[in-house]
Amino acid sequence: MRITGTELPGVLLLEPARHGDSRGFFSESWNRRTLAEHGITLDFVQDNHSLSAAANTLRGLHFQAPPHAQAKLVRCGHGALFDVAVDIRRGSPTFGHWTGRELSFENGLQLLIPAGFLHGFVTRQPETEIVYKCSDYYAPGCDRAVRWDDPELGIDWNLPAPPVLSDRDAAAPRLRDIESPFTHDG
Repeated sequence: MRITGTELPGVLLLEPARHGDSRGFFSESWNRRTLAEHGITLDFVQDNHSLSAAANTLRGLHFQAPPHAQAKLVRCGHGALFDVAVDIRRGSPTFGHWTGRELSFENGLQLLIPAGFLHGFVTRQPETEIVYKCSDYYAPGCDRAVRWDDPELGIDWNLPAPPVLSDRDAAAPRLRDIESPFTHDG
């Protein structure tokens, strides 16, 4: 597995090896020992899987506040999506900065997003599935959102038309209107 950094310290791009033949391929998408050898020691406790029927469906930007903050290891099970992480750790030199990567069934890439970052994605193809591991259980009382089109974040979603949104995401506050529960440790 190849692991590389992104523009945001702590957000990592993982590229598992694929071993293919005439039947298709095999890929080890997660291995605790392999990640520990790279200094990644997260204890994942929950897997999530969602399907977006339409292309241009945007979900996010979401996070879970402490004490149930979540790190996520995100991959695309089918289709293609643009995955985004935004640093919301107060005092971080990259507070409010974002990074994004195209994740698809074809490229097999994964994005590791630590706690303290917003997460969101937009689908590039119909019937796109996202599969991700979480380091804490879902806790409705800790679930939060920030507006996907917050002008201060300036995320380039590369949208061909207005996105398909949930009512919750359409009404989410801007980053400056929330009190981030995260602080930068370094």
